[in-house]
Amino acid sequence: MAASTAASGASDGVLSPLGQRLRVLLSSERVAGDLRRYFGIGGSPGGMPFTGSRFEHLAGGGDRPEVADQITAEDLVAVQTLSITVPAPVALDILEGRLGVQLSGLLHAIPRDIDMVDADAVVVADGSPADQAWNLLCEQYGVNWVIAGKVLARKRPRLLPVYDRIVRCAVGWPPSFWLALHAALHEDEAALHRQLLKLRQAAGLPETVSALRVCDVAVWMNHRALSHACP
Repeated sequence: MAASTAASGASDGVLSPLGQRLRVLLSSERVAGDLRRYFGIGGSPGGMPFTGSRFEHLAGGGDRPEVADQITAEDLVAVQTLSITVPAPVALDILEGRLGVQLSGLLHAIPRDIDMVDADAVVVADGSPADQAWNLLCEQYGVNWVIAGKVLARKRPRLLPVYDRIVRCAVGWPPSFWLALHAALHEDEAALHRQLLKLRQAAGLPETVSALRVCDVAVWMNHRALSHACP
């Protein structure tokens, strides 16, 4: 997931392609309403939120201190709310085998209580513990980049983004989404991060919904509404 070339923040005011794209998408008048609909806030009686609204909140969250450095059965259920499933043999190895021990060691080295905008780029760069955990998951039979990313986003929702084919289709295919997003969040004195926090407040979402998750849901909902045939 980490990039072969790291993007850097634009100190001269020129936004990166990802930064430009996100700023435009998040400026849409529909964004706050999309967020409320996704999370089931202020909806019509009997209306159901998207199952993904439980991703970060199920069982108190995957980053709560007592479980932050291990992938639990609750985490494996949580990622199912985002329409993916960790294959059973891999899930068992995570819960009871060597894979779980390896991932726990890597998670221990990934900061838990920091937002991506406040982290150094090295935290999500090639060779970082986060990158190693992503690659280790992708090496497992039946686990692709989408599944690996969502598992790690459950464990570090403030630092690692949810990223799937719909979001990729909407924002383009940077060499590393993690590093490109990190750079975009730092551009223009963190204007994008502030925009995400304002959208969270406007939609009435709790602070337990990270800025990264606001970004993911807003982009996903917008692109989904276009009925685009994402590759």
